[in-house]
Amino acid sequence: MKQPYRWLHALILASLMCAGLPLAAADQEMLTTLSPLGNPPGIELIPLAKRLDNLDGKTIYFVDDGFLGGDVLLNEMIKWFAENQPNVKTEFRKKGGMGFAAEDPQLWAEIKEKGNAVVMATGH
Repeated sequence: MKQPYRWLHALILASLMCAGLPLAAADQEMLTTLSPLGNPPGIELIPLAKRLDNLDGKTIYFVDDGFLGGDVLLNEMIKWFAENQPNVKTEFRKKGGMGFAAEDPQLWAEIKEKGNAVVMATGH
């Protein structure tokens, strides 16, 4: 009859280990478990860029990082600006590298030199 309750003993033991409680047997040393979650690093707050007073005569760069469909969305936005804000110059660029984290120093330099704002499609 002891066999059916073996799973219960294993479940209790696993629960105690996951809870981080020390376990000891009469002939064994004490064990302490730690949470695998750890401690996340602190978050550095970075303020948003200053807003432009208006967009008249400004150049907006629309940058695609290569995520599927990003170019479609950005081109629709460019089309909207052409129809509704003809005084705004738009530039479409595809960023080098894969994903948001990859650097593209030439593109960033061009935007700093010639652009006033950036809209970047970063996927999900």
